[in-house]
Amino acid sequence: MGAGDNRLMDMVDEKARLAGSNKMELLLFSLGGSEVFGINVFKVREVCETLPITRTPNVPRGVEGIISLRGAILPVIDLATTINLQSDAARTKLLITEFSSHTQAFLVADVDRIVRIEWDRVKSPQSMPTANTSFMTALTELPDGKLVSILDVEQILATVIGEDRVPPEIQQVDADSKSNVFFADDSTLARKKIIEVLDRMGLPHQHANNGAEAWEKLKAIAARAEAEKTPLEAALGLILVDAEMPEMDGYVLTRHIKADPRFNGIPVVMHSSLSSVANKKLGQQVGVDAYVAKFHPVELASMIGAQLTHIKARKGANEA
Repeated sequence: MGAGDNRLMDMVDEKARLAGSNKMELLLFSLGGSEVFGINVFKVREVCETLPITRTPNVPRGVEGIISLRGAILPVIDLATTINLQSDAARTKLLITEFSSHTQAFLVADVDRIVRIEWDRVKSPQSMPTANTSFMTALTELPDGKLVSILDVEQILATVIGEDRVPPEIQQVDADSKSNVFFADDSTLARKKIIEVLDRMGLPHQHANNGAEAWEKLKAIAARAEAEKTPLEAALGLILVDAEMPEMDGYVLTRHIKADPRFNGIPVVMHSSLSSVANKKLGQQVGVDAYVAKFHPVELASMIGAQLTHIKARKGANEA
């Protein structure tokens, strides 16, 4: 095993320790003013001082231009402008981020530190209705009482560069492969896009907005099937989980599902913007049956279709 492989396995082990303890690490930063913002460190490739930005014409609102970073040309997104935050503070730092198969630089006023927090201390922004929740996916409170707004960076990226359209080639699955899909995702945008794909496939679905809510709903579905003495597969064909979710992340949710024998035979697919090799390996470690990166509608539909077809084939073999 080479040095690169060792570094990768060290990263996987560290991520596994975090996921197993239902914790995450946030990079804290400011956009000018007193509000503190956070982003999952697994989405941040590096932090650097502002580089010369080349202005480009006809760019979406919030895009300051482009930079050249070690030979790569990256768009620079001014976060304050994008989320409609009025700030005259100098933008002195760049967060080089990588998620949803895109790499870009976020222009921010300053970077503070990395903090480790428990997912069960991360709450949905709706629990604090006074906050501006348009571009937030969650809130958490630091030990000193300061609130941190965790930005919905997928929504920000879609606002700037546009949403990926669900293409017309996604077709309905065969009638005998149709089954109920349960999915969990804390991003409003992601839920909307997943529903579009499932509706296009003609699949019934239920969902939850975070991991803890998902686990409660899944246990209720299983308990109902037991009470009615019907196979759980009749009510639940596939579970789709996000990796990052308030209150309980997708890794811990998957471990709960895989540890409960009632869910034996029901595949768990992880659907995440954290699409690195390390994250895929971590998903395998906790027992996910498949991993698909956000947001690629055709790949998501293909993965769901393949899993449901596999279930149908297994049932046919068992009945033969």
